[in-house]
Amino acid sequence: MGFDTKLIHAGAYADEFGSATVPIYQTSTFAFKNAQHGADLFAGRENGYIYTRIGNPTIDALEKNIAELENGFRAVATSSGMGAVNAVYFGLLKSGDHIISTNSVYGPSRAVMESYYANFGVESTYIDTSDIEKVKAALKPNTKVLYLETPSNPTMLLTDIAACAEIIKDKGIIMVVDNTFSSPFLQKPLDLGADVVLHSVTKFINGHADIVGGIVVSKTPELDAKIRKSMIMLGTNMDPHQAFMVLRGVKTLSIRQERAEENARKVAEYLENHPKIEWIKYPGLISHPQYELAKKQMSGFGSMISFGLKGGFDAGKALMDNVHLAILAVSLGGVETLIQHPASMTHAGLSKEARLAAEITDGLVRFSVGIENVKDIIDDLEQALNKV
Repeated sequence: MGFDTKLIHAGAYADEFGSATVPIYQTSTFAFKNAQHGADLFAGRENGYIYTRIGNPTIDALEKNIAELENGFRAVATSSGMGAVNAVYFGLLKSGDHIISTNSVYGPSRAVMESYYANFGVESTYIDTSDIEKVKAALKPNTKVLYLETPSNPTMLLTDIAACAEIIKDKGIIMVVDNTFSSPFLQKPLDLGADVVLHSVTKFINGHADIVGGIVVSKTPELDAKIRKSMIMLGTNMDPHQAFMVLRGVKTLSIRQERAEENARKVAEYLENHPKIEWIKYPGLISHPQYELAKKQMSGFGSMISFGLKGGFDAGKALMDNVHLAILAVSLGGVETLIQHPASMTHAGLSKEARLAAEITDGLVRFSVGIENVKDIIDDLEQALNKV
């Protein structure tokens, strides 16, 4: 099936009543046919459902859908994006292991590693992974995971996934890619050499700002088993109703992202030429230092923009306080346009030194372009910039 067909039909199955959509199996537990059936399910001798934390038909359908979209073996759905991150960390790392990650990775993904996993003996190094030489230099004998986020949040830096895969080849290192900013519509890390890909499905995959959730797709049965066991033991399973909502949202992923990207290109061009904008980072602009890499490893440039205003933090605050159409809120990837200030919001958990090292300046503004009429988005920015 083609990608757009997979969005609608992958993972779906016919229930006994002929429902056109996957039903919500809103149950905590499942009845066994008899004692032997229950024993066979627990022993893994028979496929079926035991308890929703372990598996559920609605969640199962979503996992199969996203796994097909990412060309992976199987997926594990979680209660939040951070549930997905922790299922990966908990499943793949142990005391004495070392992880290398993108220094401008999503704030909580870094904060939980440095504040909690460090307590249990996990070492971490955060670098500019867009610089392949820095990736090489950061490798240690105990490096077990290379955790990339590309494009990165919120600096919009890209890491060459295929080049990183070549660096760690035959070293026993697992490459994990947070693909939230792109979704499988724009980028397929497993095809480029990654072993595991994860998403906050709260963002583009669901796309309607009405649920939180996460998902992890593995390339092999062995990795899937480790991460699934981790999710079950942590209790970060997705709820059946969440899964139903994400299955509904993912069906329109292509048309939503196509429209949002079309809008983002026009917004980026407008901002790039505005006298009050000091700098802008959008992979679809030729001025972006990794424009060619974006064309090589992505099928589109997405709808996320970062920019800084002349006047720094105070100017940025004035802009955010004066927009009317754009919603001042965290998150991204929905049908609505959102604006936020990472230094005081999503990345506030990092020290100022760590933020600046990752190029997350005090004046950086993150802009998630929605699918509204693009003239209205630009007019809103224009009137707000006039008040800066």
